[in-house]
Amino acid sequence: MASNKIQFRSIHELKDPALNGKLALKEFQEEIPVEDFLEGAEKTESSTSRRDFLKLLGFSTAAVTLAACEAPVIKTIPYVVKPHDIIPGIPNYYASTYFDGFDFASVLVKTREGRPIKIEPNPAAGDLGKTNARAQAAVLSLYDNDKVKQPKLDGKDETFDKVDDFVIKGLNEAQASGKKIVLLSQSFASPTFKKLFAEFKAKYPTAELVTYDAFPYSAALDAAQEVFGTRALPVYDLKGSELVVAFQADFLGDYNAASLETSYAAARVPGATMLRHIQVESNMSLTGANADSRIRLKPSAVNKTLVEVYNAIVGVGSSDKTANEIAKELQAKGSKAVVFADGSKGAQVLAHLINQKLGSVAFTGKANFLKEFDKARFQEFLGWVNGEQVGVLITNNVDPIYSHHKGQDFKKAITKVPYVIAITDKKNDMYKAAKAVIPVANWLESWGDMEPQTGVYTLMQPTIQKIYKSRQIEESLLVWKNGKNNAANNYYDYLKANASTLLGGTSFNKALYNGVVASANATTLSYAGGNAQQAVAELANFKASDLELVLYTKTSIGDGTQANNPWLQELPDPLTRMSWDNYLTISPKDAERLGIENDLNARMQLDGSIVNLTVNGVKIENVPVFIQPGQADGSVGLALGYGKKDSGATAETGVNAYPLFDGSNLVVSNVSIEKTGEDHEFAGIQLQNTLMGRYDIAKEVPLSDFINVPFDDEHKGWNKPLEYHTISGALPAGKIDLWDAFDDTDGPHFNLSVDLNSCTGCGACIIACQAENNVPVVGKEEIRMSRDMYWLRIDRYYSATQKVTTYDGLKEGMAVPELYGTAFGGEGALNNPAENPDVIFQPVMCQHCNHAPCETVCPVAATSHGKQGQNHMAYNRCIGTRYCANNCPYKVRRFNWFTYNLNDRFDFNMNNDLGRMVLNPDVVVRTRGVMEKCSMCIQMTQATILEAKKENRVVKDGEFQVACAKACSTGSLQFGDMNDKESHVRKLYSDNRRYHLLEEIGTKPNVFYHTKVRNRVEK
Repeated sequence: MASNKIQFRSIHELKDPALNGKLALKEFQEEIPVEDFLEGAEKTESSTSRRDFLKLLGFSTAAVTLAACEAPVIKTIPYVVKPHDIIPGIPNYYASTYFDGFDFASVLVKTREGRPIKIEPNPAAGDLGKTNARAQAAVLSLYDNDKVKQPKLDGKDETFDKVDDFVIKGLNEAQASGKKIVLLSQSFASPTFKKLFAEFKAKYPTAELVTYDAFPYSAALDAAQEVFGTRALPVYDLKGSELVVAFQADFLGDYNAASLETSYAAARVPGATMLRHIQVESNMSLTGANADSRIRLKPSAVNKTLVEVYNAIVGVGSSDKTANEIAKELQAKGSKAVVFADGSKGAQVLAHLINQKLGSVAFTGKANFLKEFDKARFQEFLGWVNGEQVGVLITNNVDPIYSHHKGQDFKKAITKVPYVIAITDKKNDMYKAAKAVIPVANWLESWGDMEPQTGVYTLMQPTIQKIYKSRQIEESLLVWKNGKNNAANNYYDYLKANASTLLGGTSFNKALYNGVVASANATTLSYAGGNAQQAVAELANFKASDLELVLYTKTSIGDGTQANNPWLQELPDPLTRMSWDNYLTISPKDAERLGIENDLNARMQLDGSIVNLTVNGVKIENVPVFIQPGQADGSVGLALGYGKKDSGATAETGVNAYPLFDGSNLVVSNVSIEKTGEDHEFAGIQLQNTLMGRYDIAKEVPLSDFINVPFDDEHKGWNKPLEYHTISGALPAGKIDLWDAFDDTDGPHFNLSVDLNSCTGCGACIIACQAENNVPVVGKEEIRMSRDMYWLRIDRYYSATQKVTTYDGLKEGMAVPELYGTAFGGEGALNNPAENPDVIFQPVMCQHCNHAPCETVCPVAATSHGKQGQNHMAYNRCIGTRYCANNCPYKVRRFNWFTYNLNDRFDFNMNNDLGRMVLNPDVVVRTRGVMEKCSMCIQMTQATILEAKKENRVVKDGEFQVACAKACSTGSLQFGDMNDKESHVRKLYSDNRRYHLLEEIGTKPNVFYHTKVRNRVEK
């Protein structure tokens, strides 16, 4: 069936009909940088000087090597006597808990010879075991070469013994003078930590535990306390819901400290009860991009619409047409509907009260304990500091000087505290302000426990001995409580003793093995209050202005905890497709009105205007501006977590937006911007890959057509099987071959299924692939030069409805791009597609074609096809002609312009000995001058086959895995053996939504896609 929708990847395609052709022509036009190739050529010589040898075996390498050799977990065994559970070349997996102060997940940690190299979801933990991109990348943060490596006292290296003397002296002085001892810590839902602090307070009665989070969820916690009477975030489950309406709530991202991706995808299975999603928002968020119907409004209008929806639901009535339509749908679905809101306390309170009125089944009654910030308590602490009532301040892995909106005031205030001790991992502002510094142990080096939500208890265990002289807060508290060299200072013993009181009948070792067990904590939430009038008044008090700002957290960086992680900095944003930056997002109409420009230069690289941003008198200078389709007119957006000074070279990327965030309200009015006259160079990857100029790449269909119209209907079919018209008549595409087929039914034949309906674009698969396959970080300059090395990318397509039919447009002589040439409000063929387009996310990796165009053009047979369906690369045969990349219609092959490891030009994790410890020894590290691409994780499939052979059995369905599919929390990616007639992937292949990418060119891929279904009535 001919579609009345067009797809475009950027507003530049709308402005320039010839852009796609230009991109295709320039794709292989770069000059080879001979000087850069020759630069550092001496590095390839085999001679090694004594100086180089000693450098190679420097402290960082030796420390990690020794730590890895000491073997993980229960008791350290010297590698002189090999541990029986460690076999060289065979990975071990340990269940643990990932928690860095912002993100949480129950995970499995893959280690090789005692060295953690990969994070995997823990299936035993259900939804709490799902990993996002930041969790996948967290293993690299262990090997951060910019860490503080040993304790400091007055800025000088010191021993723990001397630092502990200093701290204990300060504790005793504070206690004697009646001054407060404050432990300022991130939210930490650890029952054993809380018990330990209670004992610490028993010894030092003036001790106080104060929670501080950079991104504190303060408004959500305040709303929960008002509505439920308990200061804990509610847990939702969308599996039984059929309608979700969200107001500024990015519930597929960082909303309520838990993503709802998994239950969202489960409820979105196409069918009569498929979940319908309505999003009302200002920024184009990840959640909004996945919505069936997206209503873009500036923040003040979002608030008004939410109030009107509430009025309509409770029977007061509303004159707002949009609100009435939303309320009508909510009432029709009743308990199978749910409303989410974000931005302020009032918005969250109204959402809770609407859900109470609906009796929403999505509200589980369970409590999420991961966030504990209390603004009133923190203000009380600031009063103590300013009143010189604090004798000792211990900060546990927090830096309010950077992340608090009055950080400079905080910096001045703590000069009044005699003893400031910073437990930190970087030489940040708190490091500089402290008299004593203790390096914080990474979660992969630590023991611990967590109670993330009602009925769940998880354990954390070290998977490597401490690389440097670091210590977790619990170890320090034990020393300061019991005194130095006390036998009771072993936190493992303390944790084990306390955990035994929480595990019921489960043994500690079994709980440690599983990583997660049931908890006796039965705290539940129920509706007990909520002042609707006060909430409405709060929203009404939000003063509308010409421009209004929405602050948000990016999928990659979050609150900035892992800002020095180059994997995350380079990860392209799902929507803008930009990496290595944060920026002010603005609508096309506002950009035109204010003279803001985004232009492509002659190399098709994006440059954008730079502005100074002022919000309520607070000024942030030199902020780049990105014109974002779907951004509400009158609104701008800016991501938090960037611009961290002295936290590593990578972390300094971008601008710090925390001075604009009061800790509660994510939406702010009274915004003004002024152009500086300068331009910013963006690094994006969206326009690099032309896919042969075709536009019907990411398929979509309305739910009504999916249900009521046969997919292969002759006239209206929405996924008609491809046919070739030959001299013998029409023949199915699968019946026509240029080559003789060979028998691939003996042994496994691998296929990968990609469901566009459940792919949210989160990027976890990209980081998982990068970690598993040693994909290098190339840096902003190389990304800008279209030289990213990703084996897997997630293309983002915008789509919009045409006002005229394709036939009419073509009849008038309009080319396909010209059909939507007037994109910015003029009278043209389209309904302003850049204003509020639909979005489709499409993961694209090597398609492992059975008739691979790359194989036929390689002059040295470096790329060839395997019987199991994988397209192989023999790197030592490749001579770098790039013929294969030129002939690949999917543009998934990557050329190594440089040696990215041990190269000073690329000062990332592969350039230092410590960072290289994350490399997977099962995958070769490629060198310059060769092509590389997705291998369909052949090392993983072969390991599975060998394991089954050793056990003399057939591989079971589900055992074959690839990194991207294992990391996918929505199940969008499914991998398996097509020769197994009972396999899940074979059943998916039979689905009516299945299609192949660019099937018409006859490559016969082993990757197939499923059409996206939108649950709405098309107008």
